[in-house]
Parts: sequence; structure tokens; C-alpha cells
Amino acid sequence: MHSPEVPVLLKRLPHGEGLPLPAYATDGAAGMDVVSAEDVDLAPGARHAVATGLSMAIPAGYEIQVRPRSGLALKHGVTVPNTPGTIDSDYRGELKVIMINLGPEVFSIRRGDRVAQLVLAPVTRGTWLEVEELDETTRGEGGFGSTGGLAALKG
Repeated sequence: MHSPEVPVLLKRLPHGEGLPLPAYATDGAAGMDVVSAEDVDLAPGARHAVATGLSMAIPAGYEIQVRPRSGLALKHGVTVPNTPGTIDSDYRGELKVIMINLGPEVFSIRRGDRVAQLVLAPVTRGTWLEVEELDETTRGEGGFGSTGGLAALKG
């Protein structure tokens, strides 16, 4: 059973002509594959905002999360460093995917290559309520690693 579909207005920019629109690869996919609208050679350690040739009007109350493709990360060490990247509903510029090459070799991205996944997600906005004291919990002020984590595995 599918979730209800939410329409997102999409504008194809001139350098995006002829490229496929973001699409789900399978019926159960959470993310839509998005492709590059440019050729880029990403040197080891290099970052680049990869053009997609698309801009969009995301409905109010939603965001698009930009996530890496697991195959690129596993096979080549190429990922999205600000994962997940957020495209806000009031942004109207071109969608670009910040990519980084953590692998040992130059990675070539060619026009039409799938570079990331886009996930449309609802946004919950919070408000701050300043108080003098917070309630007590079992964990309390225990910070990084205080619940065991890797230390428990090494022990």
C-alpha cells in the first residue's frame, strides 16, 4: 500500500533538458534517484556541488532530504557530506548535490549519472519554552559514549 502522493512543482532548467526527472527505482523505494546535469571529475578529497538542472517549489510543511546513494559510498567512497542535506520549501534555486570523494581515485560523474536520492518528508516546527529546571532521567547528563557504545564492544 502506497502513502498518499504529494505533488511537488518542478522546473527543468535549460541544462537539464533531456534528463529524466527524479524517480523511484522500485515500488518500495523511499527515495527518488536524481541525476547529474554536468560532467565532473572528483579528485580524492574534493567536493563539488553537482548541478541537477532542476528547481522546485516544495509544498509548505515539507522538505526534501538529499541523501547519498549507498552503492557509490560502498564501491567508490563517494557520498554526500551534509547528510541528509535539506532543501527548504521556500528555496527556488537549482537543486545541487554536494558530493565528496573519500576514495583513493578520481571519480568521474557524467551527465545523466544517478548521484543522490531525494526524500520528500514532512517538517515539524518546534518552539522553545525556557524553564529553570528540566525533569530527571536515568541517563541524566551523560554525554557522548555514556551509554556504552563501542566501549562495551571492546571491553
